[in-house]
This record gives sequence, C-alpha cells and structure tokens, in this order.
Amino acid sequence: MFDADTWQSVVGFLTPTAIFAILLVLHIVLPSKRVDGYAHHGTTGTPVRYRLNGIAVFVGALVIWWLELTYAPLGWLWEVKWHAMAGAVALSIVLTVWLVLRVPGDERSTWIQWIEGRSRNVQFAGRVDVKMFMYIFGGTLLALNAVSSAAYHYGLHSDAVNVGLMLHAAMWVWFVADYFCFERVQLFTFDIFEERVGFKLIVGCIAVYPCLYPVALWGTAGLPAPEIDPAWNPLWLGGSAAIFLLGWTITRGANYQKYTFKRFPERAFLGLVRPATITDGKRTILCSGFWGAARHTNYTGEILEALGMALAIGHFTNAWAWAYFVYLTVFFVTRERIDDRRCEGKYGELWSQYRDRVPRRLVPGIY
Repeated sequence: MFDADTWQSVVGFLTPTAIFAILLVLHIVLPSKRVDGYAHHGTTGTPVRYRLNGIAVFVGALVIWWLELTYAPLGWLWEVKWHAMAGAVALSIVLTVWLVLRVPGDERSTWIQWIEGRSRNVQFAGRVDVKMFMYIFGGTLLALNAVSSAAYHYGLHSDAVNVGLMLHAAMWVWFVADYFCFERVQLFTFDIFEERVGFKLIVGCIAVYPCLYPVALWGTAGLPAPEIDPAWNPLWLGGSAAIFLLGWTITRGANYQKYTFKRFPERAFLGLVRPATITDGKRTILCSGFWGAARHTNYTGEILEALGMALAIGHFTNAWAWAYFVYLTVFFVTRERIDDRRCEGKYGELWSQYRDRVPRRLVPGIY
C-alpha cells in the first residue's frame, strides 16, 4: 500500500488533468455566445467562428472550488504545487503529441514543428476551439492557484494575515476576470490568428501561465504579515493598487483600441480618439492613441501590473515576491524585439514608416 504522502503526490500530479476535464465539460455544456473572429479559414476565406463562455466557466470553477465540491481543501493547490506543476507539464506533452500528429507535416524541421505546431486553428465539432479553451484553462487555473494560496496563508496565519498577500491574490482574480469579460478582444490578437498550436503555446497555457505566473505566492504564502507600520498601509496598499490599476488601464486600453479599430476602422476610440493610420494600399497600421505613444504600450501596462503586485506582497526583500515582475520585464523587452522583426517581415517599408512616426518601443519619450 502507498503511504499518505505518496497518495498526495499522485493526486497532486493528476490535479491539473482533473481540472482540465472539469473545465472542458463546463465549456461544452454552458451557454455561449457565437461570434466571428479575425482569423479566416485558409480554404474558404470565411471568418473562423468561436463559442465564447469563458466568464461562465470561470465563475462556475470558482464556485466549485470555493464550495470544495471536488473534495479538495481550498489550500490544496498550494500544498501540492510542485506535483501539480509536474502534472501540468506532463499533460502538455500528451496534448502536444496528439495535436501535432493529427496534422500532416510540412517543410519545416521536425523540431520546429513540435515546438511551434503545424496548425493555426484547431476546432472540434464546432464547439471547442483549442486555443481559446487553452486560455480558459490557463486563466482559470491561475486564479484557482491564487485563491488556494490565499486560503492556505489564512489557515496558517489567521492571527497574522498579510493583507497585502490577499490583495495580491485579488489582483490575480481581477486580472483573469477582466480577460474573460473582454474575451472577444482576444480573437483579434496575434496569438489567436497567427500562432500555431504546438508545445510552446500548449505548455505556456497549461503550465507556465497558470502555475508560474503566481509564483510570488509560492514563496510568501507560508510567511506571516510583514512588519510594516500600519501608518504606512495607505501608501503601501494604496500605492501598489494604484500602480496595478494604472498598468491595467494602459493594457486594457491599448488592446481595446486595437480591437475597436479592427472591427470599426472609422470609429473614434471611446468616442474621443480618432484613428490615425499609415497604409500602403494593402495593409494599414494604427498609429494614434496608445499605439501612437509607443509601439507596444500594452506590454508596458502588464509590466506595471506586475510591479504593483510585487509591491502588494509587502516582503520587499524577498526574491519570490519579485520573481514574476523580473520575468515579465525580461520577457516583454525580449518579445517586443521579436515582434518588431516579425512586423518588419510582414509590413516591410510600411513598418519602417511606423517606426519613424512612433520611435519608442515601450515607454513614451524614454524607450
């Protein structure tokens, strides 16, 4: 017979797969809104159609977890975090093998096909779009990890609760809920209409996004409240919340402006910002509002959100608290340059004109 620790390890390893199955059932059975996306079918040229019910699945999952209907305690995901992480990577490998092998190979190297994938759009029975469900799973599991960590912290330190940690967890729930409230906007992003379904995307959604993004909670949920004078709470908690909300405003504003432009090219954003563009007659680039301030202000907003979350923890010298902020900063500075090269290849001289018109990469007037 296995001992209790072994059973906990096995169940922890299988937890991401169980959550994946529950969310898939919820996604299939719950009511949804059907909409056309920005991506088009390669053979017919018609828009790809999607079922959107991410917010319903998200709320349903939170209720199931909060009421402990899975029989797992609220703090379970924090307790088995390492085993769950391993299980999420294993699930990613299995899904990658299945989704890549079901599509014939192409001229690219086998290694690239496994990493990047072969197909840009994978749907089943018109009810499940693989990319969109991956985002549903990743976002929901991320929020569950945050809630679980906060519950574990409260159970361990009910007499010395870190309010900042609770705020940090709430920021993650807000972050995910906001994504699902604006789920349709995601259909007009580069990832959905251009990126292929391979290991990079799958492990990012199944393991990296939900398990490593809330990594600050892994190292701080077991700690009591930091020794900060209560007189500083308005500056500490209020300041971190303000930075987070500023970042959210920039990111959400930039993404929603681009979404508005792609759907309604002549419409003023929020009735205030008229779209200014440059075009070569075939392609058009938006260069007003957020996209006239810097070429990727949406990335800057997410970095600010991460900064606010790091400050909220309150353990300012703890490396865990800063891990996500450091990772995201390096990631987006690197990704911006990769995106710049991709856009140069896609738009050619038109992109050079955009660079001249909007010289800053991330921060207006600075960088």
